[in-house]
Amino acid sequence: MRIVRETGRPAAEVARELGINEGTLTTWVARDRAARDSGGDGKLSESEREELLRLRRENAELAMERDVLKRSVVLWVKEATK
Repeated sequence: MRIVRETGRPAAEVARELGINEGTLTTWVARDRAARDSGGDGKLSESEREELLRLRRENAELAMERDVLKRSVVLWVKEATK
């Protein structure tokens, strides 16, 4: 995709050089262009913001659970070695 985008060469020519299917590269280039056109400003949509918030909460919860398990193992090892 980058070769086609940066050089302006036809996707068919680049695909032949890389040994990949022309249709596949054309699809990738089209998706890349669509993604750049629709999300080029770097701003998150409302659904993306909600998902990011949910994932951050989930990450914090998992980190707390991991820490509790670590502490439990330390206590278990101390008790077992007495």
